[in-house]
Amino acid sequence: MTEKDLVPGRIVRHFKRGLLPEQERANSTKYLYEIIGVAEHTETRERLVIYRALYGDHGIYARPLEMFLSETDREKYPQAEQKFRFEPAE
Repeated sequence: MTEKDLVPGRIVRHFKRGLLPEQERANSTKYLYEIIGVAEHTETRERLVIYRALYGDHGIYARPLEMFLSETDREKYPQAEQKFRFEPAE
């Protein structure tokens, strides 16, 4: 996934979705998020991805672009199925 893929309205999944039991994954929106857009921090100029959870309280979050597009930490999560922290949902 690249910055060009961060289109408002696109649904992405966090790698932890793949760690859920298969049945829970099939019947849940847990770890699915809607991209709101990419913003720029007014003081530091750091680019941030703004996104909204499609589960729970539907919180809105910001994460540095570099971190959002980073690869999954395989040392910490060796069982993770995704290469990247966030990937487009199918």
